[in-house]
Amino acid sequence: MNREEIIARAQDYIAHETDPFFSDEVKALLQKGDWKELEDRFYRDLEFGTGGLRGVIGGGFNRMNTLVVTRTTQGLSDYLKEQFPHRPLSACIAYDSRRKSKEFALATALVFAANGIKAYLFSSLRPTPELSYAIRMVGADTGVVVTASHNPPQYNGYKAYWNDGSQVVPPHDSGIIEKVLKVKDVKLIMEGEARAKGLLVNIDKDVDDAYVAMVKSHLMRPELFTQFGKSVSIVYTPLHGTGAMLFEHIMGEFGLNVLTVPEQREPDGEFPTVSYPNPEEPAALAMAIELGKKTHADVVMATDPDADRLGIAVPDGAGGFVLLTGNQLGVLHLDYIALTLKELGIMPPRPAAIRSVVTTEFQKAIAEKNGIASFECLTGFKWIADLMRRFEREHYDFVYASEESYGYLIESEVRDKDGISAAALTVEMTLYWRSKGKSLLERLDDLYREYGYYEEKGLSFYFEGARGMQIMKGIMDYYRREAPGKFGGLEVIRTRDIKTGIEQDRDGSLTKVDLPQSDVIQWRLEDGTLLTVRPSGTEPKIKYYILCHSRGDELSVSKEMTKKKITLIETDIRSLIDSRRR
Repeated sequence: MNREEIIARAQDYIAHETDPFFSDEVKALLQKGDWKELEDRFYRDLEFGTGGLRGVIGGGFNRMNTLVVTRTTQGLSDYLKEQFPHRPLSACIAYDSRRKSKEFALATALVFAANGIKAYLFSSLRPTPELSYAIRMVGADTGVVVTASHNPPQYNGYKAYWNDGSQVVPPHDSGIIEKVLKVKDVKLIMEGEARAKGLLVNIDKDVDDAYVAMVKSHLMRPELFTQFGKSVSIVYTPLHGTGAMLFEHIMGEFGLNVLTVPEQREPDGEFPTVSYPNPEEPAALAMAIELGKKTHADVVMATDPDADRLGIAVPDGAGGFVLLTGNQLGVLHLDYIALTLKELGIMPPRPAAIRSVVTTEFQKAIAEKNGIASFECLTGFKWIADLMRRFEREHYDFVYASEESYGYLIESEVRDKDGISAAALTVEMTLYWRSKGKSLLERLDDLYREYGYYEEKGLSFYFEGARGMQIMKGIMDYYRREAPGKFGGLEVIRTRDIKTGIEQDRDGSLTKVDLPQSDVIQWRLEDGTLLTVRPSGTEPKIKYYILCHSRGDELSVSKEMTKKKITLIETDIRSLIDSRRR
């Protein structure tokens, strides 16, 4: 992009941005002549990915700001009115603790109101899963939550939802973007006028109470809280986000005392005690684990800022704690749900569980052994929700869904990952295995001995800016052009390209892929290992997923075999990435 193009786009942005905080930022960059920064802000527009809009907060079309938020909302409003032309429309809006979240949420609500769409706005921050629940509860046509989930403080985002409480999927996502790109003017209304006309109303306690009751209703052995609750220590951190109010409320109603990390309990978009508020990161749980050690906790739990993800750590038996991966916790959840449905005699007629294409195949093994159908979908909980819609048509009984990235769903009343209900189930599961004289780690080892050892590793490589996008495209093009025959010395026996929709065996036979088109390539290796690569839909990075399984006479042998395979595969991947960076 040349300077004239940058200047033209910057001036267009300044002319339309209503918040001087952002327009002044761009004016200062122009005055300074910071062309590298300006190019990054204007070389593209933010687009919907697996999690909607997400970007660094700041002025520019490739940033999160009031103009990008209001134009997107105007486009969403135009699309809704086109889809449902003959009836009143409504929308639910929620936000988390991040910088500018409250302002973006109000701006979103006022654009809806200016378009005659009734806006139900939470008056203070709420978890993302509660927003999904609220859409279904009030019968809204759409919803928006302002959040960047677990990203660093400089990020914010905008997730758009459809009328069933799920994030938008095709054709709605592309339809909305098409409308956004055509937006010339954004309709606006003052807050007082919107409230006076009944086009802006707050929703709080009624939804809170209903959501809490729903979460409690999905706990299968509530008697465990009475019997063992006082003898079990639970440490929790919301990581300066939205989770504490509802999780503490739910556990309090069961009579369980949760020790919340005091330094991380209050909402704070600067996330002052962590560099990265992501429960996948060991450092994010460091303070909670320290409290867990002092109090001899049975489980340490953390939700991310919008409380849709959950990470846990469990005692290792030697005075320390082990962080479980998202795959491991998902396996423990599904195992506990399956055995409980069987023990209580309440297994539904057609039980079904869902996992993403990069989530451990351990879940498939557990599901099938327990008579539960196992379905796979693309990465992103919007695709899990899409399968849940199919379940309703085909009369499957949803029992569980998860992604490797610490996302879990217990209930069908929410159509997005839910860290609050997952945390509540994790407490119940901890109590159950405590009643059997086991820890969660011991139960996991039992499962490894029964099914063989599964280990997964994710690798992420960041490529910032316009050149970074080109590098990532080049990597994917290389894999499609060269068709690698081996990884880590293991032969590729099958290649699945979800973008082309073709799966090819090493003998050349072809099969159609029954998944929506996505820029994902998967290789099945001769030992059963599944390797996946995909560019992220929300961040400037390319991601690899190595899913390995080994079965030996001893668990220690299986673990060693698996780790060696992962190391060799990772070496091959890093070699290619290094060559592409040069």
